[in-house]
Amino acid sequence: MQFKKYTKQRNSIQGLRSFKDTLPKNIKKVINKKGHVYSETINNWKYIVGENLFKVCYPKSFKNSNKLGVSTLLINVKRGHEVELEYSRKDILEKLNNLFGYSVVEKIKLASFDDEKIYPSTNDESSYNVTNHDYQKKINSVKNEKIKKSLIKLSKVFKTK
Repeated sequence: MQFKKYTKQRNSIQGLRSFKDTLPKNIKKVINKKGHVYSETINNWKYIVGENLFKVCYPKSFKNSNKLGVSTLLINVKRGHEVELEYSRKDILEKLNNLFGYSVVEKIKLASFDDEKIYPSTNDESSYNVTNHDYQKKINSVKNEKIKKSLIKLSKVFKTK
């Protein structure tokens, strides 16, 4: 019996397919190019930046090198801590490249964000009830008493926040 060379499935044991074979080709390319570096960076972030910077920054994205640009790691930093991260930029690059064993990241970009919580204004209408009248009717139409009570509690929690 001759085997067809143009089939998409690979040989498997008793009908079982490996996880590698179940993924679409496009996803395999993304995982091979970007996914591994970004996921390992996130897993080892506390080791890479240290305890103090770990609390105020996190990696947002990783762009692999191409013909036009170099490989770049984008880091979000809490506003006011940019200078600390700027001074430790070389150490972070060195630790990242040592972690992977080759020059993975060539450039680090910083993006700052605010960590302030925005509280809603205290208007009489908004503090009266968080849930709309329509939603209140729907909650009252629920037949199960436990679910109805939990939904009412949830609306009260949103009201207090």
